[in-house]
Parts: sequence; structure tokens; C-alpha cells
Amino acid sequence: MTYVWTVVSAMLMIAAVLTTIRVLRGPTSLDRLVALDTVIALCMCGLAAWAAFSRDSTVVPAIVALSLLSFVGSIAIARFRVRDDEA
Repeated sequence: MTYVWTVVSAMLMIAAVLTTIRVLRGPTSLDRLVALDTVIALCMCGLAAWAAFSRDSTVVPAIVALSLLSFVGSIAIARFRVRDDEA
């Protein structure tokens, strides 16, 4: 199980680095929004992998809170965003 945890955590870290690069270099605000949603999804996946590895379910409320935060944040930004060419 330790090997699986090591591989999963390495893959999640690589994905987080690549997504962070997209956040910093994204040409439009929608690219940055999608990248930030991906970062939050990666955090949720990391917490779920940790819960499976440690057999501890106390992180489940944190996963639910992150999913709600991501949903509300995405809706709010998509609703009130100004076009990039108007700024």
C-alpha cells in the first residue's frame, strides 16, 4: 500500500505543478478559473487518497467543504466576470 500511496502522491504533485503553471500563464481569466477548479479537485483527490491510505474518515467533511467552495466560487466568477477584452 505504501508504493501505491507514493505513486498517487507523486502523480498528484506533478498535476498540481502543471496546473499552477496554467494558473500563472493562462491567457484569459476563464483559463485561470478552470485551472483553479482543477487545483481544488486535486486537493480533494489528495484528501481522498489520504483517507483511503490511513483508513481515517475524518477528512470527509473537508472534502465536502472543498467541493461546495469550488462549486459556489465557479458559479460566482462565471456570473460576474468581465470579458478580458473590455478591461
